[in-house]
Amino acid sequence: MNQSSRPERIRAQLSAALAPSVLELTDESALHAGHAGAASGGSHFRLKIVSARFEGLRLVMRHRLVYDSVHDMMHNEIHALAITALAPSEL
Repeated sequence: MNQSSRPERIRAQLSAALAPSVLELTDESALHAGHAGAASGGSHFRLKIVSARFEGLRLVMRHRLVYDSVHDMMHNEIHALAITALAPSEL
């Protein structure tokens, strides 16, 4: 798939898995030009996501849910994903 559809596919997979009330995805790949991961075709993203699924979960479990949602894209299409994962009660 072309690179421009990558953010849309990430959003779709996260939305389907976590039904977030907030999903802000920023492509920061341009900031990492020349980096080994960028050279291999992987993109760098920053994610802010708010989901009721995170309520009562520790940070590591929240991140696991996010990574599980996009596991098929990790390492080849997503090189790095900086995650801020919040429960609605934390807003």
